[in-house]
Amino acid sequence: MSDASTTEAVEERPVLRRASEFTIEALTNAYNQTRVDYIVPMPLNARRLREYIHNYDIDMERSAVATLDGHILGISMLGVRPGRCWCSRLGVLPIKRRRGTGRMLMTDHIQTARELGVGHMILEVIKDNVPAYNLFTQLGFRSTRVLLILRRPPGPLKDGVGSYRVTFLEPDEIADLLAQRRSVPSWLDEMPSMLHLSDLGALRVELANGGRGWVVYQSSVFQLSHLVLQTEAGDPREVARALVHALHSEYEIQDTNTENLPLDDPHLLGLLDMGYIESFRRIEMRLDL
Repeated sequence: MSDASTTEAVEERPVLRRASEFTIEALTNAYNQTRVDYIVPMPLNARRLREYIHNYDIDMERSAVATLDGHILGISMLGVRPGRCWCSRLGVLPIKRRRGTGRMLMTDHIQTARELGVGHMILEVIKDNVPAYNLFTQLGFRSTRVLLILRRPPGPLKDGVGSYRVTFLEPDEIADLLAQRRSVPSWLDEMPSMLHLSDLGALRVELANGGRGWVVYQSSVFQLSHLVLQTEAGDPREVARALVHALHSEYEIQDTNTENLPLDDPHLLGLLDMGYIESFRRIEMRLDL
């Protein structure tokens, strides 16, 4: 009687490659496939991905792609700025999850950040994305704050705003305004990110009761985004109402979507008063290196 030998098939371990090895189109397609079942899918096209890479200082030589047999399983991008890194767009194909690919991508980022000598790495995870949150916690990240994504559809402005005077500011004044900012920005609205954006605008309001403040924003044909508000004097809620009233009186037909407003931002109540609604929340996390 002869012995029969059997060989158990073992799936190969994914290989990590640099994002710079792939075309933007290939990365876009892979990214969208990893997000089809996400709580908030946030699909991209090739043009928007190029803008994303430029606006947020994504280092394609240090961003990672996990492949198996030449096929992309997962992707994660790494933004690099002096003293800090930012992990973004981490995604793994749904049928390939729970196999360590996400951990492999994140471990690669952490090692890269250490080699760069930066002080910390940050990321944001959508609230209620428990698997991702647990992974980041296991890797040593800690929650720092809750960030809101807000939307205001076009529509009539609400009443209840006192009289104010509005001044639209010149583009060359925007950098000076952002340099005066007192709130703590996220990566998406740090000064480098904001100054990378096209079509930035700004306005200042002065209320009859002495309140005053400014807002910087990005304006496109169909949308307003990247709102940064600051109160210079007075009640931030009142100032925010006047800023929003002035903004949407000028841009009546644009939809508005602004990301990463801290939950404790003093302007939040004013935005809600004027028709802004919460789309979803992110948890900002940080890893000190």
